Amino acid sequence: MMTAIDLTIIPRDKDLGGFTVQRILPYAKRRMVGPFIFLDHFGPVEFAAGKGAEVRPHPHIGLATVTYLFEGRFFHRDTLGSAQPITPGAVNWMTAGRGIAHSERTPPAEKTKPHRAHGLQSWVALPKECEECAPEFHHHAAESLPEFSVGNVQVRLAAGRAYGHEAPVKIYSPLFYAAVTMQPGDTFELPQEYKERALYLLGGDVRIGSTRILPRTMPVFAPDERIVIEAQAPSTFMLLGGDPLSEPRYIDWNFVSSSQERIEQAKKDWRAQRFGKIPGDDKEFIPLPETPKPGTVL
Repeated sequence: MMTAIDLTIIPRDKDLGGFTVQRILPYAKRRMVGPFIFLDHFGPVEFAAGKGAEVRPHPHIGLATVTYLFEGRFFHRDTLGSAQPITPGAVNWMTAGRGIAHSERTPPAEKTKPHRAHGLQSWVALPKECEECAPEFHHHAAESLPEFSVGNVQVRLAAGRAYGHEAPVKIYSPLFYAAVTMQPGDTFELPQEYKERALYLLGGDVRIGSTRILPRTMPVFAPDERIVIEAQAPSTFMLLGGDPLSEPRYIDWNFVSSSQERIEQAKKDWRAQRFGKIPGDDKEFIPLPETPKPGTVL
């Protein structure tokens, strides 16, 4: 069974100002899993009253952002005029396409008392023919997403298709993204229809054959292998993957594209403030890094 795991990703701590996240993707030896090009795990983090997440307005191109919470509440605003809270189990899916700016902050009401936040932030790279599509934002309430059992195992499908179910989230290439909860003694088999698959263990104790998966690590599985997970303790993890895109991707700061020249244009547009203003959050922004590193091809 050892060959079933292609490699295991150990996240790196990244300070986002006010709180630390664990960056899982991109990783030096594995830049993408299917179309997933970026994955951060934040929390569980404890905020004192008056404190919270303050992700100021910033831009994106060529991707879709996906926020999924296990605890807490965030408030999303963007240049389309979207103003949407997100709560645990729901999905905020923002398609950047040719360009959008957004902010993610803890709502003022949440900050009136001590509170916690815990979740995942991911980016899904768009196929080349969709990279310049019109930006969109869609909120999907928790009750609108498929929640079902596979044997005794509980699954909530956040996006894509798996196990005969399909989430209502608009996607642009074959993928799956699912939160899974297992109890001791449960077994669970991963879908085999996708070329690239991975698991991020948020907490608990699971094994694949004789290999123990450590919490806060992401095993990436070899193609076409049958993957059976066995829980030794109550466990929660996120499954993700899909079919790889047909061209490599560059990633630089918050921009993703199949073209380095397009990323350079996005930088110029952000410096010139051509992404537009965010209604209700137009006083601050995150400036382009002064010495941005050259684009990394993925």
